[in-house]
Amino acid sequence: MSDSNPAPSLYAAREPIFPRRVSGKFRNLKWYIMAVTLGIYYLTPWIRWDRGPSLPDQAVLLDLANRRFYFFWIEIWPHEFYFVAGLLIMAGLGLFLFTSALGRVWCGYACPQTVWTDLFILVERWIEGDRNARLRLHRQKKMDFRKARLRVTKWIAWFLIGLATGGAWVFYFADAPTLAYDLVTLNAHPIAYSTMLILTATTFLFGGFAREQICIYACPWPRIQAAMMDEDTLTVGYREWRGEPRGKLKKGQVAEGQGDCIDCMACVNVCPVGIDIRDGQQMECITCALCIDACDDVMAKIGKPRGLIDYMALSDETLERDGKPPKNIWKHILRPRTIMYTSLWSLVGVGLLFALFIRSDIELTVAPERNPTFVTLSDGSIRNTYDVRLRNKHGEDRVFKLSIKGDPAMRLQLEGTVYHSVNVPTDTALLQRVYIVSAKGSAPSQASSTPVRIWVEDLINGERAHKDTSFNGKGN
Repeated sequence: MSDSNPAPSLYAAREPIFPRRVSGKFRNLKWYIMAVTLGIYYLTPWIRWDRGPSLPDQAVLLDLANRRFYFFWIEIWPHEFYFVAGLLIMAGLGLFLFTSALGRVWCGYACPQTVWTDLFILVERWIEGDRNARLRLHRQKKMDFRKARLRVTKWIAWFLIGLATGGAWVFYFADAPTLAYDLVTLNAHPIAYSTMLILTATTFLFGGFAREQICIYACPWPRIQAAMMDEDTLTVGYREWRGEPRGKLKKGQVAEGQGDCIDCMACVNVCPVGIDIRDGQQMECITCALCIDACDDVMAKIGKPRGLIDYMALSDETLERDGKPPKNIWKHILRPRTIMYTSLWSLVGVGLLFALFIRSDIELTVAPERNPTFVTLSDGSIRNTYDVRLRNKHGEDRVFKLSIKGDPAMRLQLEGTVYHSVNVPTDTALLQRVYIVSAKGSAPSQASSTPVRIWVEDLINGERAHKDTSFNGKGN
């Protein structure tokens, strides 16, 4: 291509967005959700929960060192990771459900990127002023003392928010009061400091500078959401049939043939991703509904009915164009797609609850010794060796008694003791070597493997569990 016709650039430089302050029911809803979500995130590690003298008393704890996940009265062991997988599946189905019903409502109200970006913009507005003041500061080329002071103050506030974010995260993986003391006294593990540093930096950059770029380019959800939505999905939209043609209009003024939209740009100026909702549905829209609050405020000032921009479905817009009333809101929410997602979500939830309530506080796994599979002793008897792992999920030490069911001629032996019982410490998986011996001539001659069941019984409450295995060795 010649120099006179250079190739178009595939990179679009970012245009900084300075949303204007807006008030209204959706903005207030976002404040409430921000307060609740940030409160949960920052305060949860400090909630105490008494589990007994030998167990951690932090209500929510990811104890990686001991491979445990504590959530109030629930304790998840490594072999029970299916509970975590089930919760992730429920989270995904819940996201599908809310998107099919209300569009990107998760992105607009509860996504961590949205919540922290809202918080950073709030701090920026407190320090530098509303939209016009921030625009003037941005366009000011000269870095004088005032601009430097405002920028440094803002960045320090952002850094402290990022530091609190990273600090709250590491508190989920260790006892919060102890770790906080170690962090202050510089005695914490280097991993704690490096994790805090990484999360501080990412929060500072994503919430302070990247902002809508994360939602538009880094997040895959905008490109997936279309598969969850249809013409009955309620999402933020512009009633073009009512607003067009646009034109300037003052309060009390009547303009023949002119729509309700006065082209005041209020909806654009409050948008955190910088789009014009009047251009129709767009991938960038996070359905935060701030444009609804801004437009309703303007409509009230010029004496027009609210709802020029509103939560609406494409099917309703078609009906309204024809002068017909829109569908009832429940017909949008309760439809085959949302019912299917709700049913799947409920099935997974009920399954997890069922598995949680039926799980035992005593468990065992049995691993037969494979090399050799059996040993012939000097008296002609045959011995098999098994590694039995006993799990005590109680908050106190328990004595477990082991027994077998199978051929009556078989007897059980425990390594290290002449008894058939063993003490298992609280919240521990104890590995116990077990021998099963069959006397000479007593093992079945027609097969090289005999079914056998190993039982374990809690001698305090009588709870029992078993595991089936096989006894190897052909009889004589």
